Order: sequence, then structure tokens, then C-alpha cells
Amino acid sequence: MIIHNFGAENSLLDQFVAELRDVNIQKDSMRFRRNIERIGEILSYELSKTLNYKVNTVQTPFGHKAMSLPINNLVLCSVLRAGLPLHRGLINYFDKAENAFISAYRHHPNGDNDFDVIVKYFAAPALGGKTLILTDPMLATGKTLENVLNALKSHGQPKQIHIISVIGSKAGIAYVKSVFPENTHLWIAAIDDELTGKGYIIPGLGDAGDLSYGTKL
Repeated sequence: MIIHNFGAENSLLDQFVAELRDVNIQKDSMRFRRNIERIGEILSYELSKTLNYKVNTVQTPFGHKAMSLPINNLVLCSVLRAGLPLHRGLINYFDKAENAFISAYRHHPNGDNDFDVIVKYFAAPALGGKTLILTDPMLATGKTLENVLNALKSHGQPKQIHIISVIGSKAGIAYVKSVFPENTHLWIAAIDDELTGKGYIIPGLGDAGDLSYGTKL
């Protein structure tokens, strides 16, 4: 897996990540969602540099201009519900892309730290030969992305897979690397060192879904 860690260099991205982590700023859910959206836009721009392009001639009011335009068939797939603000950031830039949505949640059958990831809802176009971009803001254990990948197999084999996340753990990234194709790209704004016993990122930012849309039962 090719890892693009933008937390390893100074940029405006750090400001948005810092605000996401800040417990006082987190109280403003609209700002929290917007910061995730902006991170999605920045990572989309960086990812766009790796796409395939073809020269097309554009008619202007005063003549013609040859322009290089992307030609990849993109599918954006987001994990509900936390992935929605990130998805919006991507579709702001990849506005011609097809879209897919999948629900995945942690189920603790014994009430302890062990959990399964349950996939319930899945809607996606055909993926064969296309460029698949998976979005999940928190890459914690990596099991959610593994289950999403398994669910997507029934829709064909993508030509290329990209993963976009806001914050990931070292353990989760290592796990994803072990189960995804070798040429998968990970685009991520920050990488943290640890996980709690229940598989949450430390220091992380908390539950991205709850902070975006309110706590759930």
C-alpha cells in the first residue's frame, strides 16, 4: 500500500485537524462537519494528481485551448454515517463521479472489547475496471474497511483503489495494508500511535459520527 501521510509535513490541513480534535470547537457540529469536508477537498486535490489525463480542445469566446482533463471512471464509496461530510468534500471536486454508500457498525455480542463489524445497507454501481475511492474518516482497527472491501466484491473488481481518511492509527493502517491490494493508495491527514482496548484512536477526536450528527442510542 502506498501511504500519503499529510500530517508529516506542515500545511493548512493541520489547522482543520486541530479544530476537529479540540473539545471546545467540537461543540459546533456544523463547523466539525465543514472541517471534515474541507479535509476531503484537500485530499481530493492531492489524489487528482495521480489520475489519468487526456488532452481535449476547449472552445473559448476567442479561440481554442488544449486542456488536460481527467479520464478515470470514479466511484466514491462512503461508510455511513460518519463518512458523509468527507463524501461531500470529495464530490465537491469529483462532481462527475458515481457514488456508493454502505453502512457498517461495530457489534459487541458479549458486551466486552471484542466486536464484529456488521454491514447492513449497500448501494453501489458496477465497479469493474473503475477507480474506487473509499472514504472513512476514522481508520481505527481497519476491520470496517476490510468488511466494506468484502461487500464490494460482488460488484466487480476495480482497476484501482484509493482510501481517504482523516485520522488513522498505526495498527489500523498496518491491518488495512495486509488485506487490501498492494497498489492501494491511502490519503490521510494524520496518523496517531495508539488504540484503546475498545479499538478507538488515541488521542484521535472521539466519535466522528456523533460529533457530526448527534449521539445515537
